Amino acid sequence: MVSSGMTESRQAAQAAPPGGSTISEKILSRAAGRPVRAGEIAICTPDVAMGTDGSIPMALDYLAGMAGGERAPGRPERLVFALDHYGPASGRKALALQARARAYAQMHGIRTFDQGDGIGHQLLLETRAVRPGMLAVGADSHSTSYGAVNAFGTGIGSSDFAGVLYCGQVWLKVPPTIAVVLHGSLAPGVSAKDVALLLARRLGADGAAYAALEFTGSGVVTLDMDDRIVLSNMAVEIGAKAGIFGFDKSTERWFSDSAPDSAPDSARDSARDSARACATTTAPAPVAADSDAVYSATVDIDLATVIPQLALPHRVDNVVDAAGSARQKIDMVYLGTCTGGRVKDYREALDELERGGGVAKGVRLVVTPASESVRAELARSGMLARFEAMGAQIQPPGCGSCCGTCGTIPVDGERVVSSANRNFKGRMGNASASIWLASPRQCAIAAVRGSLGEPGASPGEA
Repeated sequence: MVSSGMTESRQAAQAAPPGGSTISEKILSRAAGRPVRAGEIAICTPDVAMGTDGSIPMALDYLAGMAGGERAPGRPERLVFALDHYGPASGRKALALQARARAYAQMHGIRTFDQGDGIGHQLLLETRAVRPGMLAVGADSHSTSYGAVNAFGTGIGSSDFAGVLYCGQVWLKVPPTIAVVLHGSLAPGVSAKDVALLLARRLGADGAAYAALEFTGSGVVTLDMDDRIVLSNMAVEIGAKAGIFGFDKSTERWFSDSAPDSAPDSARDSARDSARACATTTAPAPVAADSDAVYSATVDIDLATVIPQLALPHRVDNVVDAAGSARQKIDMVYLGTCTGGRVKDYREALDELERGGGVAKGVRLVVTPASESVRAELARSGMLARFEAMGAQIQPPGCGSCCGTCGTIPVDGERVVSSANRNFKGRMGNASASIWLASPRQCAIAAVRGSLGEPGASPGEA
């Protein structure tokens, strides 16, 4: 007897549109062990599944409910725990949740990035644990970051992560794909963050709801891996299920580099362990869309015409030209997160800070490297000391202030400009604060001036 779910899946397959497959369809077909097309429900086996200290404890509760008590995970070699959301200042209850996740990982041999190692997304990427062609899921919405390396990266909830713990599989609806065609190259002073904010401005917060963004076009070759991570990371901010790039020479160069020496031992072993974990299935490999792939929509962006953008409180898609926003006094500038906490980001910010003469009086500058290897490179190159000489507060690697669970929390009424990916009310731990989003370079310019925008422009707050 065939279940109704399987019947629906077969009917969807029979009704699949003519034409070739997108990158998303090809990766999910491999993970499902059968050809799948947009609209189908697929039972997939992730190559890598990550949980954070913010999502693991709830997943363990769900797991206990499904299994009638705590049990070992089904495929521990494919799991990664990242204890990146909480720190010493998070409080006793939060640290107890972190301790529970750590204990479960130690008991069952799960690879763990511990407190201070950095942000899980950054660590999975820089240690090459996520590779082209993989399905990588994470119990954190910004798992879309993995699409930068030609993987299908997507966020799942704690209940779905519990399912992965239980049986090593996850149900996914295969998303339709929107082609984001990039042309030309960015002008000096413009960054990938500006492109991401422009996409949010054009499409809106739900403009790509449950679709995959496939970044393509001649302009892609002008973007380095850091740029691609930003675009994949922020795909979820317009509702996308994934944000994927093809495999090219930039991707090849990325994987020809070894994992950073300053990464923790468990992190340096991640890529090797992931490869071994996939040895019993069809091995992941670089994936390209077919020439006749079917797309649900196409968005064209001429990179040369992009100018610095600014997201106003309290929506990521409430975006204006940075030069056209009203003058706003700024109290705090935040440089960090899985969107804007890499070495390139800090180099660009320092350029503006030093060119402008340092941080304006009354502005707090907070620096939170995305990983220990980033912090180590900042220290080795002298950049960390240069930030410190300007009075910057240097926080341990991790999520820091971004989600408001650790790090520096803005006080009531403070105005913050951040290199992060979200500016919802309460996002940094205080609903009375206001958050603007910008590129690291624009954040630094605001720190120098002590303000955003230009005099006489339209009001700067929605």
